[in-house]
Amino acid sequence: MKKLLTAAVLFLLYACAVQHDTPLPALTTRPDWKTLEVPATPQDLSGNPEAGLRFLLYGNYLGTGVPWSMVEKRFTRTVRDTLWQRSGPNAHAPYLMNVFEAANGVPVMNGNCFTCHAGALNGRLVPGLGNSFSDYRRSFKPMANATSMAVRIKYGKRSAEWEAFEDFGRYFKKMAPHIRTGQPGANPAFRLAEACMMHRNPDDLSFRETPQFAISPFPVATDVPPLWNVKKKNALYYDGIGRGDFSKLIFQASVLGIPDSTAARQAIAGFKDVLAWLHTLEPPAFPEKINEQKAARGQLIFEDKCAKCHGAYGAQPSYPNKVVALEVIKTDPVYVQYIHQSGITAWYNSGWFAQSEPRSWFEPLPGYVAPPLDGIWATAPYLHNGSVPTLEALLHSPSRPVRWQRSGDSRDYDLEKVGWKYTVPTRAQKKGWTYDTTLPGYGNGGHTFGDALSADDRAALIEYLKTL
Repeated sequence: MKKLLTAAVLFLLYACAVQHDTPLPALTTRPDWKTLEVPATPQDLSGNPEAGLRFLLYGNYLGTGVPWSMVEKRFTRTVRDTLWQRSGPNAHAPYLMNVFEAANGVPVMNGNCFTCHAGALNGRLVPGLGNSFSDYRRSFKPMANATSMAVRIKYGKRSAEWEAFEDFGRYFKKMAPHIRTGQPGANPAFRLAEACMMHRNPDDLSFRETPQFAISPFPVATDVPPLWNVKKKNALYYDGIGRGDFSKLIFQASVLGIPDSTAARQAIAGFKDVLAWLHTLEPPAFPEKINEQKAARGQLIFEDKCAKCHGAYGAQPSYPNKVVALEVIKTDPVYVQYIHQSGITAWYNSGWFAQSEPRSWFEPLPGYVAPPLDGIWATAPYLHNGSVPTLEALLHSPSRPVRWQRSGDSRDYDLEKVGWKYTVPTRAQKKGWTYDTTLPGYGNGGHTFGDALSADDRAALIEYLKTL
């Protein structure tokens, strides 16, 4: 029985999950603008970057988790943190998990930010790169129930271990039915926050059995943007909904396990340092030789065709923080439609996040932010939903595959087309890492601005993008 319980917890900690897609209603209002610049808000950048990284790697920002004693022997025998080379119990935790003390002193294990924000590329993990290999196509619901049962049987509901697990356990069970997606690589981070927040009092973040707002049956998911671009942004998330203090905005994953706003305030102090660390984070350099003459020609094309939305780079960098209206960008609208119909905006803006200092708030817009392009060569797949495998296909929409399949090996990266090597499977061959752009929310249309370029001009533009 003990081995069965341990195996169940281990499966929970490693498993990534997956709800059938249903359409969402289109937006009924259209903006009177084509692009809109998001204004800056003051950010406190006085934090300590080294302390910020240490907080990410060792800190208690999830509040509760699976008792470490439940899995310690198995992890100590089989796991080493080869990415960060951490010490103490974390030396035997996967890079995407932290072992920390809950408020009552019991050591617990839970995920950390690098679950989503460390990506595999060319055989190595890159901190800050979005994890495009996550897979949420299986349901977490059975595992959430099994884990709660396992902790209850092993320790009992009056134990300190149960107290250190309880908040994570209850939110995990509430969240689990809502984060299953139909697409490999797509990340339901917004959905996770929504599913946890709807069971929290907006004023003090304490647990409420009754949902505070309704949640759509549609499981929205996106690609994970790189963290090194946070320092350029005036708003977070693909539609620019996240405004105000970034330390509160980047803290939101903590709603999976923290007990209340008192614990949240403690975590926010650590995320002030995390924000300072993010401002030191830089993208990896392109690993092969650049054709300088070709790139110089590509720079001229970029400055003429792309810079007004994506910014300038080099000696005098600038970034305009523009939201591009759906009618202009024409990429898949489902994510924006989902955000606009979600009750999370009213919940967020009525409570602790927006009504206490430092303030953050949600302000959804009917469009997508044109992102900074630093390190774009490393951030495939492209578009907000990860529907396009290479830069070459992004800049030539007729060549985008309807379905594309990759091996799952991070070394299968095409440095010429810049993105994931892929094959085009038939419908019958669809399996493994196959992205299907016919599913609602995962369309690969729009952003056709490169179509008018000649093949030589596109190649020159890609050569320049490698330098960013």
